[in-house]
Amino acid sequence: MEHSGPAPSRRTLLRGTALAVVPAALLTGPPAAAAKPAAVDHPGAEWVPASTSNYTVANRPAQYPVEYVVIHVTQEYFADTLAIFQNPAKQVTAHYVVRSADGHIAQCVREKDVAWHAGNWDYNTRSIGIEHEGWVDKPQYFTNAMFEASAALTASVCDRYGIPKDREHILGHVEVPGTDHTDPGALWDWTKYIRLVNLA
Repeated sequence: MEHSGPAPSRRTLLRGTALAVVPAALLTGPPAAAAKPAAVDHPGAEWVPASTSNYTVANRPAQYPVEYVVIHVTQEYFADTLAIFQNPAKQVTAHYVVRSADGHIAQCVREKDVAWHAGNWDYNTRSIGIEHEGWVDKPQYFTNAMFEASAALTASVCDRYGIPKDREHILGHVEVPGTDHTDPGALWDWTKYIRLVNLA
């Protein structure tokens, strides 16, 4: 693996070797290998962090109120979407990505931070973005597993921030002012989705 920072000095390497032989009971904290991964905002989500070049660190909801959930369709496969979010040159990300086959959820940006997903800065600051694996013209990607997992995610986001569980606050990307996107498209079943959100 290529090292992105300066090469460690010989002194640093030797210090690490010396620490390796110290009994664990004498160390003042847990070893690095025992450190927990970053917590996720939605229980059960997998933490797959986006590049820090692709979102804005913030302190929501204190800094910006969270008032909307924006629904997207990736136009990419799940793994490719995660790779795009991890590429600092792409300048795009969403808080979550939901896989088609089984509804598995990856969280890429913490909810407190502003993901760059809506194509509108005002809406970015006030929303949680959820991407769904698939294509707007291929309804076979909109599986029951995806809809159920996504609806439970959206319901939990709404509960956390006091967002009404209706179509005025759960938007398609196409409904964001100024956007040039069409997702989630005409084949996304909004009636089913909002019903599931309210049942979750």
